[in-house]
Amino acid sequence: MIGCQGHWSYVFNGIRNGAQVSLAAVSGGGNDMTRVKEAAEEHHFHPADYEDWRTMLHEVKPDLVCIDGPFELHAVMAAESLRCGSHVFCEKPVALTLEQLDMLEDVWKKSGKHLRSMVGLRYDPAFLYAYRQVQAGAVGKIKFIRTQKSYKLGKRPDFYRKRGTYGGTIPWVGSHAVDWILYYSGSTFERVTAYHDAEDNFDHGDLEIAGHCLFRLNNGVIADAGVDYLRPLSAPSHGDDRVRIAGTKGIIEVMKGKVHLIDSEGEKVVDPPAADRDVFSDFTTELVTGRPALVSDLETIELTRAVLLARESADKQETLLFAGEAK
Repeated sequence: MIGCQGHWSYVFNGIRNGAQVSLAAVSGGGNDMTRVKEAAEEHHFHPADYEDWRTMLHEVKPDLVCIDGPFELHAVMAAESLRCGSHVFCEKPVALTLEQLDMLEDVWKKSGKHLRSMVGLRYDPAFLYAYRQVQAGAVGKIKFIRTQKSYKLGKRPDFYRKRGTYGGTIPWVGSHAVDWILYYSGSTFERVTAYHDAEDNFDHGDLEIAGHCLFRLNNGVIADAGVDYLRPLSAPSHGDDRVRIAGTKGIIEVMKGKVHLIDSEGEKVVDPPAADRDVFSDFTTELVTGRPALVSDLETIELTRAVLLARESADKQETLLFAGEAK
């Protein structure tokens, strides 16, 4: 494991759910790894602790690397891990610039290894249940998707204040919202128009307090994603995550942990069952057995390109076209 700046706890959650791995080594990569080492001890792992993450990769030669270091180093760390023959489980976005992404995609293609981002919200019970309903045809042919990520801002660490170390609210918060569009539509992106705004951000430097993306997908679906840090501190939860999928036979919505379905038979509200998969153990199961996980390498590349192009669209205030599907 390299770093612990984001969702590194997915690894230990996956281990609790049966991921058959052992933790051989850790390296901070710019982060204090105390919390990771404490979690490792709780699971009876005694990993070697390396000061330099490159030395760790070349000496340990791990089968799998979890990368959760500084955002601006994701692509470099992931590329080096792939070159060393390791599969990669990386915090999203896996790159902060399109140039970084092109480099990483090239290394990934040549490596023969897998590259996955930490899109753990695909496995949230409500979103997973809705996905399976959509796959079963509950809403018919999808025509429109709307997603929302709204967070409390609070007092963010200094790296959030600079585009070069944060990357932007559309790539960071928006990765989940845009990933849901990929998840439910089963398509790639054709074009994007986006907006974001860093004014009134409570003294957080470059951080965009709100953003919105409008996508046209290659299968004709129209989709939008709204992201913001405007959820009041008095709100009952840190985040307010929502999805609305409208199709030719009905509408399905996810909000407040429940699934709402309206179709020809009327309306019903479902408390979803517990998820039978999680993002990390699903990935390791694929590595061991070949059973496809609910997220793919191609989707990892496509998602990253989508949020980076959306950020560029918002910066330039113009519509941008995608070059085509990741190959």
